[in-house]
This record gives sequence, structure tokens and C-alpha cells, in this order.
Amino acid sequence: MARVVVLGAIAIAFISPIIFMIVTSLKTRADATAIPPSWIPNPISLQAFAAILAPGTSTPVLQWFANSMIAAALNATLVVITASLAAYPLARMQFRGKNFVFVIIVATLLVPPVILVIPNYLIVSELGWLNSLVAIIIPPAASAFGVFFMRQFFVGLPIELEEAARLDGANRFVIFMQVVLPLAKPALATLALLAFLGNWNDFLWPVYVLFSPEVQTLPAGLSTLQSANAVRYDLLMAGAVVASVPVLALFIFLQRFIIEGVSRSGVKG
Repeated sequence: MARVVVLGAIAIAFISPIIFMIVTSLKTRADATAIPPSWIPNPISLQAFAAILAPGTSTPVLQWFANSMIAAALNATLVVITASLAAYPLARMQFRGKNFVFVIIVATLLVPPVILVIPNYLIVSELGWLNSLVAIIIPPAASAFGVFFMRQFFVGLPIELEEAARLDGANRFVIFMQVVLPLAKPALATLALLAFLGNWNDFLWPVYVLFSPEVQTLPAGLSTLQSANAVRYDLLMAGAVVASVPVLALFIFLQRFIIEGVSRSGVKG
């Protein structure tokens, strides 16, 4: 009984902010700032959603939503491709300095990302990518965590399957594409979701490299709904609800793969 109570309390603690976000998005502007706040909107209003989703406004949330979807999807695709191609040699091939390379890659995980903002900005500026979605798609595609994650998964795969394919005359690339990758679907799905979430929720980097309202992403764009003198909590919560929908849908769709991928990627080193 005590375990049920503790788990129930933890569940309520995690779910309460989401419920409050949804409730606030359904309030009027006055009701959203009322003290004390209420958990039941009275009356229920869709004015906030109508305001942020209306075409031709100064806050093109739908455009920001589309920008975030494009950037997150393309970045997740590139992360999966680059990480799997880099991880397989580290897991299966033998070459001089392999362990050193792997240690260096893992060591970069200890570097705070904010330290790399200025160097990355200078590189992106020299390449002419500022104020374009390319600036938030390409630079994060080299994921040290993705390489580490996929390498751990590849190490745990039975090597006998690859040896059997090699006896049948398959080369390394064919083995990787037709044997290893099909077995790695859970890990690939997990990494794709994590990369998608990382890009979707990123706020600092888009603020630095995206200037025009039409190329902003959702996190950076929604921050413009608040100012020093006034905060539209109803609009902010409505935007947060819009931003949460694809993430929750993607997680529900890939939940089975995520559990399997995480459980199998950490069993061997």
C-alpha cells in the first residue's frame, strides 16, 4: 500500500504541470493571471489558441511549428546516419587508436555545450548559414552521445550473425546495411527520438543564429510572447500545448522500441 501511495504521489508530481499547462491554455487572459490560480477554467475559452494560430499575426506559431518539425526531423535523421556509421567501426573493426578515439568521443560529453556556442557561431557565420534552418540542422548532427549509444548496442549484438554473412561473401558494408541495421531498429528509433527531442526543445542556439521571425523555431519564437512588463500566460501555455503534441505522439508511437533500445544498449561495454 505504501508503495502505491509513493508511486501515486510521484505520478501526480510529474503530471500536475502538464495538467496545469492545458488548463491555463483554456482560460481567458484575465482568468490566466487570477490570484489564486484555479484548476478549472471558468469559462472554457479557446481564445489563446485562436490568437496564436491565426494567420497573419506577429507571432506565426504555425510557421515556427513547421520550422521546428523540419529542423528536428532532418537533424534526427543525420544524427542516426552519422552515429551509426561512426559507431560500427568502433564496435566491430580493429584498427590502431580505436580505443583512444572512443575515449576522446566520450570525453566530449563532459564539455558543457554552452562553451561551444561562440566557436560554432563563428563557423556557421563563415559558412553563411546564419538565419537559416541549416544552422540548427547540421552542427548538432555530430552527436558524441549518439556514437556512444550506438556503439554500446552494436557490441551487444551476436557477432555470429556477421560471421555467417561474411562466409556467404558479404563485405563490411553489406553486413552493416543488411544484417546489423535491421537488428538495431530499437536503438535507431531511440536515438532518433532523443535527437528529435534535443533539437525540438533547443532554445539557446536558435536564439543566437536565427534572427527573422519567419525562420524561428517554437522555443525561441514562444519566448517573444513575454516582455518585461507583461506576460501572456494563456498564449504561452497554448503554445506549449501545441509544442507538446508531436513529442507526445512520437513517444507513444516509439515507446516499445525505446524501452528495448535503452535496455539493450547498456548491457555490454
